[in-house]
Amino acid sequence: MGEINNLHHSMEKVVETPAILLGKAIDGTKEFTQNINKKTTVKKIHRYWNTLGPGLITGAADDDPSGITTYSQAGAQYGSQLLWLAGFTFPFMAIVQEMCARIGLVTGRGLAGVIRVNYPRWVLYVVTILLFIANTLNLGVDIGAMAKAIQLITPDSPFFVLVIIITLFSLFLQIFTSYKTYAKYLKWLALILLSYVFSAMIVKMDIREMLIGAIIPSITFSKEQVFLICGVLGTTISPYLFFWQTSQEVEEEILKGNTTIKSRIEAKPSEVKNMRIDVWSGMFFSNLVMFFIIASCAATLNYYGITNIDSAADAAMALRPIAGDATYFLFALGIIGTGLLAVPVLAGSAAYALSESFRWKEGLYRKLKDAYSFYGIIILSMGIGLLINFIGLDPIKALIYSAVFNGLIAPIILILIIQISSNEKIMGKWRNHSLITLMGWFITGLMTVTAAATIYSLFFG
Repeated sequence: MGEINNLHHSMEKVVETPAILLGKAIDGTKEFTQNINKKTTVKKIHRYWNTLGPGLITGAADDDPSGITTYSQAGAQYGSQLLWLAGFTFPFMAIVQEMCARIGLVTGRGLAGVIRVNYPRWVLYVVTILLFIANTLNLGVDIGAMAKAIQLITPDSPFFVLVIIITLFSLFLQIFTSYKTYAKYLKWLALILLSYVFSAMIVKMDIREMLIGAIIPSITFSKEQVFLICGVLGTTISPYLFFWQTSQEVEEEILKGNTTIKSRIEAKPSEVKNMRIDVWSGMFFSNLVMFFIIASCAATLNYYGITNIDSAADAAMALRPIAGDATYFLFALGIIGTGLLAVPVLAGSAAYALSESFRWKEGLYRKLKDAYSFYGIIILSMGIGLLINFIGLDPIKALIYSAVFNGLIAPIILILIIQISSNEKIMGKWRNHSLITLMGWFITGLMTVTAAATIYSLFFG
């Protein structure tokens, strides 16, 4: 009887063993599959990150301290009412920047170089001079805003010492750092904008009110609101971004070894595909940050009756007693980071435009000794921007003047961009689709109305 029981137990073990092995095999397969999926996800993220470049940097540079001031004022003064502008401007901004990027990829030249070849010189000179003036004023505002933001973290630091250090530090990076290293630095620095997303998540928001403001367009047509909307459009669809985007596409091609215009002509389908991913991702990121800046200021400053912001630093200071030290610190950190990102873009876009206009050697990939004129323009614009902070010019007035200059030249440059990107002789098979051209003309009309409204509100309103 005992032997029979032992045999029975042995048979049970034999029967159970395959089931146990099968279970272990299934568990092992699940674990293996999960590991494979994790590795695949990591590879996809890594591949996506490598695809990003000029588009991400351009989009992030759009949220400079001047832009932060404008968005903060929109949230402080009107709450969630103007949140819809973030979604409204996104496709327009992306379409324009994609046209600029495509021009750079296909022609192998910067935007000013393409205009020089295809248009009368006086058109080019007027545009580039106005661009230089607007960029320089904006530089002054951004350098000052960064110094004020640093003072928020280290109150005892002298303002004038800070603006000098910021200017020299930025110049050092632009002149003495290789383009490959500098581009990586700018790309990673773009992530500083996430500080505004985090700061918005810290504060308590009315989700329902936020969604209504984001989805349903609302305008009161008051002088102040029209001017502010014009400011948002002007700081979002800015001429300096057009020139920077085009030139950076050329810089990326040079980095790949295509050092002559002939070798850069005719873009490959894969290059255009990657460019579109880059540009649309960068513009989405830029407008996402705009959304959260407006939302956080609406939920805090507007809610507590603080409706007037004169600078990005003022916004951070006003947030501190309401939203706490963490939000205050993140907001201040964002101003510093975006300033470091935007300042070289502002100076660089002016340098590219003027150098291409006069056929000087240009490019951040060149050493100082090989492109004195190009780097000379960067030094000059940075120097004037620095001086603006010493002569007592009101930063808000400088910002307004910059907006007026941008408003004057943006429609003109947009007309040229649409004509160039729609021209089959210039762009070949990569010319605009008719729908993109139609959207481009709509954007141009919108920016023309914006410019007219800005000027009217300033001088006749």
